[in-house]
Amino acid sequence: QVQLVESGGGSVQPGGSLRLSCAASGFTGRDYCMAWFRQAPGKEREGVAAIDAVGITAYTDSVKGRFTISKDKAKNTVYLQMSSLKPEDTAMYYCAADYHRIWGSMGWVQVNQFKYWGQGILVTVSS
Repeated sequence: QVQLVESGGGSVQPGGSLRLSCAASGFTGRDYCMAWFRQAPGKEREGVAAIDAVGITAYTDSVKGRFTISKDKAKNTVYLQMSSLKPEDTAMYYCAADYHRIWGSMGWVQVNQFKYWGQGILVTVSS
């Protein structure tokens, strides 16, 4: 059974940094991609960043240059390093995974394309 467990959320002032972690277990094989989504109050869940089995990454435009997704294969853990945080980054952040490639495009990082989800973790950016 696939499980995704997020950690690292919290509150930070604008301009600050946070690192989210997502520990994965239960996958058969390694040919899966992992992604971070977020959902702000009253808004739809949106893809933020993703990384596939061969290390190809993709980012939504609003976080390019500020967020970095990476993975530690030995630990089956994906990270989202978030810097220069803005109040509009405030949201519940969800880790997700599925068996497909992303080909460097956020077009492959849509909610209905991911089968496995974590429970979510809150990130608040406020002064």
